[in-house]
Amino acid sequence: MSQISATLDALTIPQIDRDEAAGRFEEAAPRDRIEITESIDGKTQARLWEACEGHAATIEEMVPADMGALRPVTYHGKNSLPMFTHFQKRFCRSDDGQELWGYNYQPTTWLAPLTGPGYFVAYDSPDGPGGVAVDYTRIPTGKPQEWPEIHDNTYRLSRFIYNGMIDYLRRVSEHLLIGRATKDGQNLPNYFLLCREDPS
Repeated sequence: MSQISATLDALTIPQIDRDEAAGRFEEAAPRDRIEITESIDGKTQARLWEACEGHAATIEEMVPADMGALRPVTYHGKNSLPMFTHFQKRFCRSDDGQELWGYNYQPTTWLAPLTGPGYFVAYDSPDGPGGVAVDYTRIPTGKPQEWPEIHDNTYRLSRFIYNGMIDYLRRVSEHLLIGRATKDGQNLPNYFLLCREDPS
């Protein structure tokens, strides 16, 4: 059995053992981790969210403070929606280092100008359901030079996707996070996975 198959088996069984799944995921090669992430469906994502209860993410783990401000870190994503399920979230430390700034990169080039860029501010939220809140109601005041122009989430079709939304993140392993979306304070049946690409 390949490492990819063994990891998928651990992540997709009905009763997920979070520690076993995390260990297998971390044993996989970096490119294989992305392939595994992009292979996991929405129902499994929902089970994985429950299996990771009590395993809070932190912004320090996501983008360490010693990286400094405005240095991007890419997370490869897979969501539970029926279409356009592959994406990236790109994060960096804010100017003061106290929070993360980021946006959603859409690989479907014709769609990106209509739906994005989906900017957000991420911060530790120890009383929330995950540990880190990815807050689309707040917009960064700066960005790396190569990122797209900043717009709030009433821009174009983003008002129907990101406006009023806050996602929460739980930790699966060092490189893998599971998230759940909320909107206007209500849980949504929408989940997503984020696999970190190590900075070069």
